[in-house]
Amino acid sequence: MSDSSQQFASDNYSGICPEAWAAMAEANRGHDRAYGDDQWTARAADHFRQLFETDCEVFFAFNGTAANSLALAALCQSYHSVICSDTAHVETDECGAPEFFSNGSKLLLAQTEDGKLTPAAIREIALKRQDIHYPKPRVVTLTQATEVGTVYRPEEIRAISATCRELGLNLHMDGARFSNACAFLGCSPAELTWKAGVDVLCFGGTKNGMAVGEAILFFNKALAEDFDYRCKQAGQLASKMRYLSAPWVGLLQSDAWLKYGRHANQCARLLAELVDDVPGISLMFPVEANGVFLQMSEAALENLRAKGWRFYTFIGAGGARFMCSWDTEEERVRELAADIRMAMAAG
Repeated sequence: MSDSSQQFASDNYSGICPEAWAAMAEANRGHDRAYGDDQWTARAADHFRQLFETDCEVFFAFNGTAANSLALAALCQSYHSVICSDTAHVETDECGAPEFFSNGSKLLLAQTEDGKLTPAAIREIALKRQDIHYPKPRVVTLTQATEVGTVYRPEEIRAISATCRELGLNLHMDGARFSNACAFLGCSPAELTWKAGVDVLCFGGTKNGMAVGEAILFFNKALAEDFDYRCKQAGQLASKMRYLSAPWVGLLQSDAWLKYGRHANQCARLLAELVDDVPGISLMFPVEANGVFLQMSEAALENLRAKGWRFYTFIGAGGARFMCSWDTEEERVRELAADIRMAMAAG
């Protein structure tokens, strides 16, 4: 099996979608202004405002860790804390970057079911201690879709937002797979964000067909004060910004962002359906976005690795994550399902 074969370890394995590639090629013609003063950055920001049906502040960063960390830092002082799920990406996969960029704001972890925070869990942590010796809760962050592939419904976000307002907390959304959440629910981006009470969204492009680049949208514009300076200080102000923003124009102007999110979700559902009747396999979490989490025998997992399949197993003994991408081919899904069936039979 060649290294270029389609894999299911991560949606970051995929390449660049045609729309993003074409927009970058067009932006590459001639010269344009630097540091975000170019036409492409302005166009991308306007596309976001149109898509989200509101006049939001838009910024661009190289990756999701920077986007999340800088957004949270803008919402916190160093003595504040951020409430998140115990499986949230900001906790498990960002190497302390949220704490680093905020000069020490502490992450407070809530035990969650299917990866989702609840108003009760937020209230329990926020009210646990209110003395001066404890970092003061200031922000709640949601991962949409979650790290286990589940999706927050609009009513769930509204309930969380109401709790945040009651407790004086800002609401941030890590939307690395926001496209997949919109595709699953059939909701508009506005319904899943500011209309439900989200203050800031980090919209992921890398996992949905772009080479690099995330967008940070401040729906509460007052929270964006001096955020451009924060990005510059953190090394996130691209001198040739048009190469971060132009791919967004390609994705947004044609609704490719939603098309690809929908396709990846459909491939995940197909995989789940194809292995549903395999003895010994159980689905660990509902398949709502583009990830399939399967409980399998260790012998079967080793068998799959021996056949050249790549996947992550960071979710406990016998648990495997299979991620579908914007370009996943149905035939490749069927090949994987067939090998899973054979691996379980052999194991």
